[in-house]
Amino acid sequence: MLCASAQGPQLGRDCVKTGSDQLARRALFGFILTFIASRTVVFLIMSRRMPNLYFFLGSTHVHHLNYGIFLLAGIGAYTLFWMPAGQAARIAALIYGIAMALTFDEFGMWLHLGGSYWQRASVDAIIVVAAVLGLIAFARSIGKYESRHVLASIAILIALAAFAVVLYDTSVHIGRLAGARLRELELSSSP
Repeated sequence: MLCASAQGPQLGRDCVKTGSDQLARRALFGFILTFIASRTVVFLIMSRRMPNLYFFLGSTHVHHLNYGIFLLAGIGAYTLFWMPAGQAARIAALIYGIAMALTFDEFGMWLHLGGSYWQRASVDAIIVVAAVLGLIAFARSIGKYESRHVLASIAILIALAAFAVVLYDTSVHIGRLAGARLRELELSSSP
């Protein structure tokens, strides 16, 4: 079996094939954690509980979908031209999930350039992408849940609980605001 390594393509038994379901689980893990982290950071910045970490190029706010696009381009080129296997493929799958979350979290902005971050289309896109990754990841192995998956499940549950707390706490502060006020708040968090 031919596989890629740091030294280039090689033949040998050290090359372990990684199944697409294992790679999809890594991508889904990175996708969910990155989506939760990015939304949490946005909520905390907008409620002024965290310093403004947004990146600006002049007066232009560089949204995180751009980071995701560059990561997708890079990881796509890496997987196409170097065809990683084993641990390298698992890392590439994780990076792919991170890039997908950064990009699809602002999917509504793809549709309505210059639109608000708070678009329903973005949440819908996240749900669809997560469902597809979940289907690829677990369709064949749902009946074979093993103990090694427990740590990943615990990490996701902790992240979801933390996200729920931040979401609730932030909603108390900005929940009274709606529509035009959310747009105004988004603009006011920019320099």
